Amino acid sequence: MRRNAACGLFTKSSNVFRVKTEIVNNEAIVSFCCVRYEQAVNISEVKGATMKNVDPVFRAMGFCYPECHIRTPSAPDRSRACFRAKKILEGIVYDTVFLEGNPFTFPEVKTLLEGITVGGHKLSDERQVLNQAKSWKILFRMIQSGEFTVSREIFCRLQGIVAEEEALDWGNFRSGAVSIAGTGHIPPEPDDLDALFHQGVAILEKIQSPHLRGMLFFLFGSLHQFFWDGNKRTSRLMMNGILLSSGYDVINIPAKKKLEFNEKMIRFYDNHDGAEMIQFLVSCSLDMELTIDQNKIAVS
Repeated sequence: MRRNAACGLFTKSSNVFRVKTEIVNNEAIVSFCCVRYEQAVNISEVKGATMKNVDPVFRAMGFCYPECHIRTPSAPDRSRACFRAKKILEGIVYDTVFLEGNPFTFPEVKTLLEGITVGGHKLSDERQVLNQAKSWKILFRMIQSGEFTVSREIFCRLQGIVAEEEALDWGNFRSGAVSIAGTGHIPPEPDDLDALFHQGVAILEKIQSPHLRGMLFFLFGSLHQFFWDGNKRTSRLMMNGILLSSGYDVINIPAKKKLEFNEKMIRFYDNHDGAEMIQFLVSCSLDMELTIDQNKIAVS
């Protein structure tokens, strides 16, 4: 991928992703459009799939998602959903840090969370485990008190716990450029993050399904890298905050699916299509009865 800083073009193969910032009524509006062979076309033509709300979603969020129906026969129950997540918190923490390359084993994570120091590890690895557990406990308190909202304040607060003393700065949107290893995707410039977050949340608020809304937030936060570090971890917390506050079971990516997760995320970064990752996230739900209508989803 190459970037033309003068005109804001992001070019990969024959596709061009143009990022444009406009001032409308004293408000910065960040938009994305997809161009093929230098001519604007509908993203569904580029991807060969039928997409819902392609243009407004892609302009505001930077990626498209398929029309799909995610269902569960389980009635929403906030207390039950929180209880089930708390019961496996040690496993969730282990899975999360394993995805980050942390060498702590599950028994070591369990021992550390019981308050017993585990030798033979870097302090940074130990801190990452403890921060992840703390962030989940804070999230549970937010859910129980009704404090959790999909907002910049909560997003930054959770990241400030997740990435404390790990990131260059924590608890704030990044102030410089970042990159993602293994992909040509270039996250937005830091000056665009405020407006981009505001526009993305406005789109998400219109989505009735808590499952789809949560999954899209995870993809949104991961794609745009609002922070110096901890983006996927914090975005998963936000996704699960949306689910728990609506009374639904959490989505947890198990350690054994690390390779599959990484491969699918790289493809998402490259093609800006959320279809494959939505299917994957459904398969990672603690709710074994959660299903997605395959007739309503297309993966290119």
